[in-house]
Amino acid sequence: MARAFIGIGSNIEPAKNVRAAIRSLAQQTRVGGISMVYCTDALDHPEQPPYYNCVVEIETETPPAEVQHDLLRPIETSLGRKRSEDKYAPRTIDLDLILYGDLAIDAEDIKLPDPDILERPFLATPLFELAPDLVLAGYNLRIGEIAARLPQDTMRPMEDYTRLLREEASRGFDVK
Repeated sequence: MARAFIGIGSNIEPAKNVRAAIRSLAQQTRVGGISMVYCTDALDHPEQPPYYNCVVEIETETPPAEVQHDLLRPIETSLGRKRSEDKYAPRTIDLDLILYGDLAIDAEDIKLPDPDILERPFLATPLFELAPDLVLAGYNLRIGEIAARLPQDTMRPMEDYTRLLREEASRGFDVK
């Protein structure tokens, strides 16, 4: 069983879509943890609505490419994700496999660990919350060191919303 981490982001109806994405993940795999959800401004697009970002830990035996293409992409599609040429366009949901066990992969369709972990506090900080002793495969860097050197002032913790998600997850999302 591999311990994998999924980066989740949304800036179109984010409260509804992040919750729905985590619910869908929980219906298809074992969710081991949900980081704090942070409200962050859209990267380089101040005119866009802010994002809700978090990281979810799952346990899986499914190979990484299948997690990305057969688990995450269908959830995105079911939640109305439309991919466009603009990789920074607003989105209902963005689900990315950012880490899979201690694998280091650099293929055309999948890079693990996701190199964005090194640059984006909304990935590094939640990952540190879920796995504080983690050493990033292929980089030999501790996640705590990465998170500590990234600016945190752009991230606003959403404590009440996070508590709601965690409570629902602990009950198996039986509340509609």
